[in-house]
Amino acid sequence: MARKSQRSQQRKSDPSHVLERHCLDRRHGIYLVRKIDMDEQGHVVSYSLAYIDPTICSEDNGRVLGYDNSHGYHHRHYKGKMEPVDFTSFTELEQRFEMEVRELRNEH
Repeated sequence: MARKSQRSQQRKSDPSHVLERHCLDRRHGIYLVRKIDMDEQGHVVSYSLAYIDPTICSEDNGRVLGYDNSHGYHHRHYKGKMEPVDFTSFTELEQRFEMEVRELRNEH
């Protein structure tokens, strides 16, 4: 996915926590956000993937699309609505998220 600029952060003292925020369009506030927490074995324990674009969606702080496992279950956010999702693996879910973001960006 092409990005105009990129800013990534990772806590140097905690390699089990990843926080990345990629700016796609600063002027319009369009971002991709990826938060991941892993256990000692490197397995994903909690995650949040979000596509923020207030020009498409004003609800949910501009989150057009998101996946996370907060609230005790795996679910998808889409333009202010939330629904449970079948979870097989984080890798598969992340690929699904990236594909959906590409489709949404092509539509707009």
